[in-house]
Amino acid sequence: MSDPAPEPPAAAPEPAPADAEPDWATRYKYLLADFENFRRRSERERESVSRQARAALIRELLPIYEGFHFAREALLRLPPDDPVRTGLDLLHREWQTFLKHEGVEPVAAPGEPFESETQEAVGEAPADGDHPTGTVAQVVQQGYRFYGGLLRTAKVIVARNPPPAETAPAEPSSPEDSA
Repeated sequence: MSDPAPEPPAAAPEPAPADAEPDWATRYKYLLADFENFRRRSERERESVSRQARAALIRELLPIYEGFHFAREALLRLPPDDPVRTGLDLLHREWQTFLKHEGVEPVAAPGEPFESETQEAVGEAPADGDHPTGTVAQVVQQGYRFYGGLLRTAKVIVARNPPPAETAPAEPSSPEDSA
């Protein structure tokens, strides 16, 4: 029996010539693209942190704003030229400007449709001409949006039709009644 001839060893890849340089232009493009991605990601993260901090501050200011709002409502009975009323009107405009500048918007108003995503129903009221069924009858605590996100849900009373009155079944007449 004859031995098969040994196979020649597989050819090894040829080493790169010593004078070949890496493709610096391609490496530069990849590095530049990585840096741009890092810069954009860092900018998004910085904006996110800034919005979260501003949202936390606004959440802390909302009770103060609402307290001011209740005081202003109580003082609206004063004559329009009263200095206290004038001062509160000016302060009210400043609050409105501040909230608008920060991107804060109220989410509930009487007569608008009830939205379960932004409003929490805390009670029901009978529907009427101004408040049809399924609309907000009264805002108990205003909720707010902040740059599209929900800062706080609104607590509202929803207008509903009263449930239909159940009619009692007629009592069967007893044999004694017919006699």
